[in-house]
Amino acid sequence: MLIPQTKNIGLPLMNLMRFKGLPILQQLHIEEQLLRSSSENWCIVNDGTNDPTIVMGVSGKPAELLEIESVLDDQVPVIRRFTGGGTVIVDHGTVFVTFICNKEAVPNLQPYPRPIMSWSSSLYSKVFQGIGDFHLRENDYVFGNHKFGGNAQSITKNRWIHHTSFLWDFNVQNMSYLKHPKRAPAYRSARSHLDFICSLKDYMPRSTFMDKTVEATETQFSLRPIQLEAIRTCSEAEFCPSSRFLTNEELEAAAVALQS
Repeated sequence: MLIPQTKNIGLPLMNLMRFKGLPILQQLHIEEQLLRSSSENWCIVNDGTNDPTIVMGVSGKPAELLEIESVLDDQVPVIRRFTGGGTVIVDHGTVFVTFICNKEAVPNLQPYPRPIMSWSSSLYSKVFQGIGDFHLRENDYVFGNHKFGGNAQSITKNRWIHHTSFLWDFNVQNMSYLKHPKRAPAYRSARSHLDFICSLKDYMPRSTFMDKTVEATETQFSLRPIQLEAIRTCSEAEFCPSSRFLTNEELEAAAVALQS
């Protein structure tokens, strides 16, 4: 058996898993298992997911965030994930990058949302160096004042997770399933979805973005490639993920409550 080689031996070890088209619910289950059951650092890169799927934060309310009638009519799946953050619709045009770390993995990083966001933006500034006008604006990654990356986090006693959905490209029709949220970032300035977001494809090749993200991560961690089979050490009975699909009955109840 070949043992994966690592680089930058003096840096903290981070396991790297790369997927193409992994269903987003399966990705979320893997992430939650690694956050709660592992004691190692992880980076997960998933190049797109399968069918268009709406993903809501753990406290998101469908009636406030979704055009529920359209979602039900078109049978668009809706997931409530285990982390906070906003609502996105993801598909093959979305690239996902996740960091799961022990609290001491990044020197001098305070395990709170804003410091973690600041750290992640400094890492991505290496990825986008000389490309576009990249900034962290409130909790979003933007070029200028157009969003292309949305973030979500969860922080436990000893570990944290930071995951990002990057809009490589998007289907205009899909955006119609999302309402303008009541709690929108100030820089959005009441713009519609289509005026607010932009596509990463207009700035760099897709494979280049993912490769540069791995390279930027290697400046802070010693990366070790890992296959999915290597983490399947816990049976389903030992780990019960909280990310799940919302049922039609739940969405219908939210629609009725909205009408009343």
